[in-house]
Amino acid sequence: MAQHEGTAPPARALAAPFAGPRPAGRAVVASVARSAALIAGRRLHQPRRWRGTRLCFADGTGGRVYRETVVTPAAPAGPAVLVVVFRLRGVRGPAHTAFRWESELNTPLFAGFPGFVSKLWLAHDEQGRYRGFYEWDGPDAAQAYVLALGRVLSLVCDPATVRAVVLPGLHRDAVLADPAAAAGRGVPDWGLLTGVRPGRG
Repeated sequence: MAQHEGTAPPARALAAPFAGPRPAGRAVVASVARSAALIAGRRLHQPRRWRGTRLCFADGTGGRVYRETVVTPAAPAGPAVLVVVFRLRGVRGPAHTAFRWESELNTPLFAGFPGFVSKLWLAHDEQGRYRGFYEWDGPDAAQAYVLALGRVLSLVCDPATVRAVVLPGLHRDAVLADPAAAAGRGVPDWGLLTGVRPGRG
């Protein structure tokens, strides 16, 4: 059960430096192998429920969900919400559309990490930044993923734009239903959800 605001541990804000090339590479290779097993077992899915929904954040920006990835079955014993933000290098205009299409190929790079439960893929915001809005089983597992992911993203992003925040004790859907559940935990404005606006999938 998610903890209430007064008792929940504070958010963990993460940024560079990330894991070194070798440990990050090993973690990603292991994720690809596990993802293949999940696909073979028909445990990776792309529901349409949230597609088109706009998530708004405390810094005044927001993005629309263009894809969702989930692992089933999943019953996290130690739920944690994870928000990742980054700005791709040199991606502007029509290139954003191309990235959204090809980004599905990146699924094996994260879906096989230990503890992965779900991800909402958000289109670029008013500052050209992308976000991932995740649920993880275990805040430490989410943090380990960020340290490896940050190394990979640094290949295609300015590393200074790659940031993440882990919110222990919260389920993703609980925060989507009531964004105030994440308030008061020291979440940076770019990662603090303030509103959810339904849209067409």
